[in-house]
Amino acid sequence: MAADFYFYEPARGHGLPHDPFNAMVAPRPIGWISSQDAAGRLNLAPYSFFNAFNYRPPIVGFASIGFKDSVRNILETGEFGWNLATRSLAEAMNASCAHVAPEVDEFELAGLTPAASRVISAPRVAEAPVSFECRLTQHLQLQGADGRKADTWMVFGEVVGVHVDRSLLRDGIYDTAAAQPILRAGGPADYFTVTPEQLFRMHRPG
Repeated sequence: MAADFYFYEPARGHGLPHDPFNAMVAPRPIGWISSQDAAGRLNLAPYSFFNAFNYRPPIVGFASIGFKDSVRNILETGEFGWNLATRSLAEAMNASCAHVAPEVDEFELAGLTPAASRVISAPRVAEAPVSFECRLTQHLQLQGADGRKADTWMVFGEVVGVHVDRSLLRDGIYDTAAAQPILRAGGPADYFTVTPEQLFRMHRPG
């Protein structure tokens, strides 16, 4: 029996109670980005459009819908941090996404500790079991197929320093599930986490 597909063209609207795009491209890792401006004022914000894009050099990137403080800070300083959002830090991560004035310190707002980085000036989240120190490599404004600019800014950075809690290294191999990372699902308030029961292995052919 053939599948019954619901089809829509995004430009014409989806016709559903909630836009399903985010939920279908999901779950996605959270870009919990720490930065500071040229004057040293701190910023911490989660971005649901985030991922890793290259091995050597290791490159991560996130998209900001709107030219927000994180993007402005990174373009000013050329640096940012990425911090792993875990189940135990979920509420703090959520608190850090509040819409507040640039001078408000989201570390303080979320009850988190800014820790000094080793290579860059921007701090990391001390409570996060994994953090990347990143240097800006590229940024661009996204555009549609028609060439029209979107109010969305893509920021890429090379990972120049990695902090990882030693308890997550089992025989030298990073244990993804042990960290209990949380992932954005796309519904109005949906998240997932990773557990050992979900693990399966599949080697590449040849």
